[in-house]
Amino acid sequence: MTTDIGFDDITVDYVSIAAARAMGGLRLVLGAYTIPGPWRESCKCLFDVKGIPYTSVRCSNEGASETGFGADGTHSELIAWTAQSSAPVAIWEDERPRSSWMDQLNLAERLAPEPRLVPQDFEARVRMFGLINEIAGENGLGWSKRLILVGQALNIAEPDSVEYAFWQTLGQKYLYTPAAGLAAKARMIEILIKLDAELAASRARGSRYFIGDSLSALDIYAACFYALLEPLPPDLCPMATAYRPAYRNADPDIESHMTPALGGHRDFIYREHLKLPVVF
Repeated sequence: MTTDIGFDDITVDYVSIAAARAMGGLRLVLGAYTIPGPWRESCKCLFDVKGIPYTSVRCSNEGASETGFGADGTHSELIAWTAQSSAPVAIWEDERPRSSWMDQLNLAERLAPEPRLVPQDFEARVRMFGLINEIAGENGLGWSKRLILVGQALNIAEPDSVEYAFWQTLGQKYLYTPAAGLAAKARMIEILIKLDAELAASRARGSRYFIGDSLSALDIYAACFYALLEPLPPDLCPMATAYRPAYRNADPDIESHMTPALGGHRDFIYREHLKLPVVF
């Protein structure tokens, strides 16, 4: 018998934003919920692989529910601290908050230069950052999947409903328009084709990694963002049951480009380098 997993069935001790601001060290604003958001999971994994301890922080104001994802004004404390309303955010000591994937990766490399997640070779480094941007950047794989979800939700939600207001807010964050939603599918397929070709080239030279012969940040981002197509099974990723269908791809055209190589790479990276089961 399968037991449903709730949105707030968390095991990690997430501190409030007020408490986090009074602390030193590394604090990661992640959100206290059982959803494997790929930006969130990638950020966690960077610091986990480096062995850098951190304090996990809520997104919403103290006493407020995380279920609104800030659409109801409950991220005002986060905005006051980080000048934006999304997770993840990495804050080291009294330095500026880092809310972009690139800034978070550069911070991790500075705090713990080994093991390296950014190649020393110039060409390899340029290639890695470019490919991560295709996954995690604006109009990348994750961004495009969000546009598709927003379009689907707005088409079925009642215009005056709470659900419609939530998806409108999320759509504004991702610059949703009907035209952008229509273009997102082709963009996802284009990126999947490129990533699969990169893995094929790696296999041809005898490597299971995207760059060189060892783990890089690109492997981490590719593995974590694959959850937007096919999440890890519940025993390895105990995510909220109600959110699993939205993460699982249902488009046959996209599915045709979810190759065994891409899924196998995700499983290999998690099995050999990342924490399992995923902890929320």
